[in-house]
Amino acid sequence: MSVCSNILNKRNYEAESRGDLENRQFHYTSADFNTIRELLYKSAGISLSQNKRDMVYSRLARRLRITGVESFREYIGLLEDSGNQEFEAFINALTTNLTSFFREPHHFPILAQHLGSIGRRRSIKIWSCAASTGEEPYSLAMTAVEHFNSFNPPVTIFATDIDTNVLEKAEQGVYPIEHVQKLSPGQLKRFFLKGDGKCAGFVKVRPELQKLITFSRLNLLDEKWSLTERFDAIFCRNVMIYFDIETQYNILKKFVPLLQPDGLLFAGHSESYHHAGDLFKIRQKTVYVLNK
Repeated sequence: MSVCSNILNKRNYEAESRGDLENRQFHYTSADFNTIRELLYKSAGISLSQNKRDMVYSRLARRLRITGVESFREYIGLLEDSGNQEFEAFINALTTNLTSFFREPHHFPILAQHLGSIGRRRSIKIWSCAASTGEEPYSLAMTAVEHFNSFNPPVTIFATDIDTNVLEKAEQGVYPIEHVQKLSPGQLKRFFLKGDGKCAGFVKVRPELQKLITFSRLNLLDEKWSLTERFDAIFCRNVMIYFDIETQYNILKKFVPLLQPDGLLFAGHSESYHHAGDLFKIRQKTVYVLNK
């Protein structure tokens, strides 16, 4: 099956999932929902509000069909079975992956200016720690190529996410054409290949851009991260809003030794790190530096 077919099948699945709310197949109680909330919080640090109950049913009903269980209570038992591989699929189903190319556009000129201050005197490393389906890391790569006017800039991008499904899509780099409509004609021509035949209506990121990025799974709640090098910029945008204050602080504390002394930490538009003032200080709108 082609990459384009996979995307079309995903669209069909999302439409079917919306129908689950009108004609529920599985028994689903408030106790089930609260247990699922607790499991998601313990494993991924994500705190679901009470108004997400229908969303949880919609996203997990397909997992119940695939695993063959007959109720949410039985599915929870499957998740609680130690070492069960279903847990990864459970997290994938419930994580939110809203993203777009050059989302929060004011950040990218700031990044370009930062790249200019470093220049080619050393290798530049950037971490996109909630890469989702790839739009953010590809936007970072486009910014680097445009700044250095070369597909061989001194920049490498490490892109991670907890959701293996979205990482697979990110690595493929195939998107419906409507996802790139806000890009300039020059960017579309320079960075994307237009699909035809069965792939008409889709674009694919050029391999010259893809080679700048390494995709890998990483859970920000893991006790240890497999990261050793310092980054010149860390993009952690619209992720912290799903964590409580204590979890946010613990993650920010782990960012400190991974950021270059003059490195930048980019946050989402609705995120503020004032509670971690001993670690980071604001430089400009949602951009932080180390509080040395």
